[in-house]
Amino acid sequence: MYFCIAMKRKEPYHIPIFDLAIDLLLVYAAYTLCRLAFLLTNWALYAGTLSLGHALSLFCAGLRFDTSAILYTNAIVLLLVLLPLHLKERTGYYRFVRWIFVIVNAIALSANLADCVYFPYTGKRTTTSVFAEFSHEGAGNLTKIFMGQMLSHWYLVVLFVVLVCGLWWGFRPKPKRLSEVRFRGRTLFMYYVIQVLSLCLVIPLTIGGMRGGFTHAVRPITISNANQYAAQPAETGIILNTPFSIFRTLGKRPFPSPHYMSQAEAEAFFNPLHQPTDTAQFTPKNVVVIILESFGKQHFGFYNRSLRNGTYQGYTPFLDSLITHKALTYQYSYANGRKSIEGMPSVLSALPNYVEPLFLTPASLNHMSGIARELREKKGYTTAFFHGAENGSMGFQAFANTTGFEHYYGRTEYNRSPRHNGDEDFDGIWAIWDEEFLQYYVEEMSTMKEPFMTAVFTASSHDPFALPKRYANRFPKGERPLQQCIAYTDYALGRFFETASQEPWYNHTLFVITADHTSNNIDPCYTTSLGSYCVPIILYAPGEANLHGYDTERIVQQTDIMPTVLSLLHYDHPYIAFGTDMLSTTAHPFALHWVPEFSGYQYVEDNYLLQFDGTDVTAAYRFRTDSLLNDNVLNTMPKDTLHLLERRMKSVIQQYMQRMNGDSLCVCL
Repeated sequence: MYFCIAMKRKEPYHIPIFDLAIDLLLVYAAYTLCRLAFLLTNWALYAGTLSLGHALSLFCAGLRFDTSAILYTNAIVLLLVLLPLHLKERTGYYRFVRWIFVIVNAIALSANLADCVYFPYTGKRTTTSVFAEFSHEGAGNLTKIFMGQMLSHWYLVVLFVVLVCGLWWGFRPKPKRLSEVRFRGRTLFMYYVIQVLSLCLVIPLTIGGMRGGFTHAVRPITISNANQYAAQPAETGIILNTPFSIFRTLGKRPFPSPHYMSQAEAEAFFNPLHQPTDTAQFTPKNVVVIILESFGKQHFGFYNRSLRNGTYQGYTPFLDSLITHKALTYQYSYANGRKSIEGMPSVLSALPNYVEPLFLTPASLNHMSGIARELREKKGYTTAFFHGAENGSMGFQAFANTTGFEHYYGRTEYNRSPRHNGDEDFDGIWAIWDEEFLQYYVEEMSTMKEPFMTAVFTASSHDPFALPKRYANRFPKGERPLQQCIAYTDYALGRFFETASQEPWYNHTLFVITADHTSNNIDPCYTTSLGSYCVPIILYAPGEANLHGYDTERIVQQTDIMPTVLSLLHYDHPYIAFGTDMLSTTAHPFALHWVPEFSGYQYVEDNYLLQFDGTDVTAAYRFRTDSLLNDNVLNTMPKDTLHLLERRMKSVIQQYMQRMNGDSLCVCL
């Protein structure tokens, strides 16, 4: 845009940031037309299920992902336009910028339009895995494939040419008109000031746009976030764009597909397809799953009675009392990952973390099941997920939607509640304080139609480990800042159960309590490759006196929660789960982890822990008597035992990878 600034003489003056805004709007329009072309080309996939209103909501949701992709692809253009350079020959400079602008966006648009054709074959937007898929094709064969597709979809080629021409002719500033602009004196000074200010403004906006948000609680968005807006996996193709999908999977390795044994042999060792064998009638109990942030076993008194010469008290008096008198728990219970985004799939969908977090891979767009989907679709349960952070934080809302939770309650919904104080209860960094949010959780469950299945993910025991001011000196500070927050959340959980126990639904509800992962471990037994996965798994059913005790033998993991819950309800439909029923007397209990420290697996079964690099077992330990893993018994343990455990471990890995790559994680399709 050109303005006349009144000085001694009027001179045309160029403000690049306004032109840049127009250029970006052109790109947004081009992406939207590509999305429309995608929808029309693949209309057969959506006809009959996609209303006009929902389609518009998907287009609007897509703008968030378009913003990220557009800012990534046009970052160099933004920099070139806003650099405070005083060039004598601006015409040539902006002609160069125009070429860069058109070329980078033409590549992005071609990828978008190519996916109009490729999507029906894959069911998801193209990611970097496409380079591996076509790596063995010769140049001649690839040329034939692409030319054939271009001829059969000529209308997309025409649209591509029209869009590129539109970007070329719509680009501003027009290089020829720059010859009219003169920078002298105060005009030159104003030019530098505006350019510097524009650059200072655009840099943080660009970073926020690339990440998908500005707040501390928001992780950089990835392809899994599209599930937050989609009613079915195929709709993520409308929401996403191909450049974004490629950017977000750069450097991400595709899941390997090992073939250790035949499929029949693998299923003989472990079969993730759970078939109903119980003849008892289904029991429609409510199910409440509580996932506690960073609540490793290190911080419990109950699990550590012998720690430090019997003097360790821990920071969880309420949970210690619950375990001692009313609930069932296990000495050898493990998380399946080290991060929150790995804990949620393991706990709620029996999908562990091997090699890469599920949230961050193309497999996050797979069809998936979970406790919520099984009970909602097959048994008519009301389902809801609760997390007191900003909606969309950590990708939880997207995953909850993917796995069958009908409702989501986050900070937005809490702030709308007239019975609470909204942002006054916000901790200033992450989320609503656990005490207030858990009370809100009880209140909302009491309004739900039964039976219901809900889950809550707490937040207060998270860095920077703050407490409400009223509790500044209430809880023991501990050896780590986290432990004071553990004590606070334990207190909040006690208040939750106190309130819930007054509700009519309480006595016919099954509660499951676990942690997402461990954190801030101190004692040596919790800092080993196995100790760093030690989390509580607690089953509590007020109406069942026999669900009580401390099992000091069985090995359990988070992926066992879903099979156990469905078994306790006498669920009578098949489902996929990479775990076993914790109460079964016939299954082989085990735990399997991917350990980042040595980029390999560790497998726990019977009395042994095996460490496996993907090809060979590299170490073995008797973990029950060697908690510090000091004595490698690989060469002295019985060979037949080693062979059997190795085959069972490989069968789980093989089937997990095959189902991830083959989008076969759900039997409800």
